[in-house]
Amino acid sequence: MSSATADGRVGSRIQNYTKFWQKDAAQDGKADTDNRVDSYTDVVNGYYDGATGLYEFGWAKSFHFCRFYKGEGFAAALARHEHYLSAQMGLKPGMRVLDVGCGIGGPAREIAQFSDVSIVGLNNNEFQVGRARQYTKKVGLEKQVTFVKGDFMKLAEQFGENSFDAVYAIEATVHAPTWEGVYSEIKKVLKPGGVFGVYEWCMTDAWDPSIPLHKEIAHGIELGNGIPEMRPLKKARDALLAVGFEIEHEEDLAERPDEVPWYYPLEGDIFKAQTAWDYLTVWRMSWSGKIVTHYGLWLIEQLGFVPKGTWEVGETLKIASDALVAGGRQKLFTPMYLVVCRKPVEN
Repeated sequence: MSSATADGRVGSRIQNYTKFWQKDAAQDGKADTDNRVDSYTDVVNGYYDGATGLYEFGWAKSFHFCRFYKGEGFAAALARHEHYLSAQMGLKPGMRVLDVGCGIGGPAREIAQFSDVSIVGLNNNEFQVGRARQYTKKVGLEKQVTFVKGDFMKLAEQFGENSFDAVYAIEATVHAPTWEGVYSEIKKVLKPGGVFGVYEWCMTDAWDPSIPLHKEIAHGIELGNGIPEMRPLKKARDALLAVGFEIEHEEDLAERPDEVPWYYPLEGDIFKAQTAWDYLTVWRMSWSGKIVTHYGLWLIEQLGFVPKGTWEVGETLKIASDALVAGGRQKLFTPMYLVVCRKPVEN
């Protein structure tokens, strides 16, 4: 199944996905990284063609992490994380906003209703764009929230310069071949004085790729999340400044002294579930939940209900969860480096 299915998924991309990495992190070198960066479209699309349904089943319609208050439900925490970004950016009714790397539109729908803005969601994965439109029409927001297929490295070409009042990206621009490239495109499509808010995935300043364990954690995060190359937080900050943004606020929210860590749903400990509704979400990441998913996904692939290669992509999610928890516990990784910055008003 090398051609696209009716929903946009491409079997060959899914089946070839894991071939972009060496299985042994120690053997995964610069040539492998350069190949992934050069082939970022195939890497990212191959991953999400295989993983999107698994995300919807095992996580939510918002594909991101968040902070938790003690006793706060999973869905409420995800929405609060989205509201917090909107509030920090100062989104106002009537603004035209771009969501860069919108997934299946969960954050766009939530932020549109919270801030009363119009949102255009951009995604280079046709399958996810279709899912986003389907869910958005179902809740009656299709006039306020729209979705387009496109490459976030070519925003100005698609939308024209000075097109949006605000742009945000939630755990998406880590997939870009370079931060400078995607941030530059975002700046171009912003109107002068426009605001850009981002939750970025980064390795922290404590991460040292010369340490084998540190490299292994980054390798697991890349392989299990469709990321060509994990980069340190400093590079994100430097890239924003290099393309001409003025940083108004920055903070690694993972450094907050939260009693409940952002990665707790991945630990698979049902006794840590914050509400009764969250037991199922946490159970799916437990040893028994992983066994059910392992054999269940294998079976439905054999029966032809999902494209070939989906099971193998699903196996990388287990590697990702272990690496993300290890990175979070050791403060080597953050999924929530928050930056709010602005495009200067030109004279």
